[in-house]
Amino acid sequence: MVKQKTRNMKKAGYIILLAAGLSACGGGAETKSPESAAEAKTDNAKHPDYQKGLALVAKSDCLTCHEIAKPKIGPSYKEVAAKYENTEENVQKLAATIIKGGSGNWGTVPMTAHPAVSEADAQQMVKYILLLK
Repeated sequence: MVKQKTRNMKKAGYIILLAAGLSACGGGAETKSPESAAEAKTDNAKHPDYQKGLALVAKSDCLTCHEIAKPKIGPSYKEVAAKYENTEENVQKLAATIIKGGSGNWGTVPMTAHPAVSEADAQQMVKYILLLK
């Protein structure tokens, strides 16, 4: 029980540090370079789907593998937005990929499944990403 409390405290501390670091970078999922942050700021930044999705991405583990403007382990969000038209069908498809994982669309590294993410949250994240076009 003590070990679990310690793990939970460490996890909470990590989340707080991550949130503080992300907010110091200009509001969330933006990368650290000024050029990338400027690129990410669009007229869509005030769109409700942008704001809600950004908040969900910021508190998830998405930024471990993805960045806005450049590929990391997975494709950049801008690459995803460029590849997929912002349609309900694509929102559903990409949300399913977030939840179930996937492979083959962006090379050989598979995307990890995130079964704890709700369908609604996954769709909101996708809506945010597709606004980065």
